[in-house]
Amino acid sequence: MMVRANSTSEGGLVNTSDAQRDESSPLGRCCHPACLVCGERNQSGLGLRFEQQPDGSVLGRFACDANYQGYPDRLHGGVVSMLLDAAMTNCLFAKGIQAVTARMNVRFRHPVRLSTEAVIQARLVDQAPPLYVLKAELLQAGQACALADAKFFAEEAADQNGEQP
Repeated sequence: MMVRANSTSEGGLVNTSDAQRDESSPLGRCCHPACLVCGERNQSGLGLRFEQQPDGSVLGRFACDANYQGYPDRLHGGVVSMLLDAAMTNCLFAKGIQAVTARMNVRFRHPVRLSTEAVIQARLVDQAPPLYVLKAELLQAGQACALADAKFFAEEAADQNGEQP
């Protein structure tokens, strides 16, 4: 499975070939193909891709283009949160699990600088279906700039019993 951003001239993304884009999660393609972050059918989206690692985590890269600026020379905090959420969602997709974010906490430790590639990693840390607990981090130059932990809920369970946690 591939995790990088597709090619674009203005979006601040890492180039990925068409062949690599075809390696994205089949579950992700069917569950939310128009997703702003990783949807292949969203021409205005970021086109981010996540590569499953040997340890079961996923990894993606984002170039932090100035179009996504918040404070001067910093990536907007909402974009940081969105990238962390997408990494965790795609970690579940890589395991064949479709779930939505029920709760997410983000800790901003250092500024995420513009024009510097960010690496986003996520891993599953616990599960009691339909609940899944994940952690993610956004790194620049090896430094953890933002950390997230989240609980995800598999929607099929809500459809069957009518309740969510």
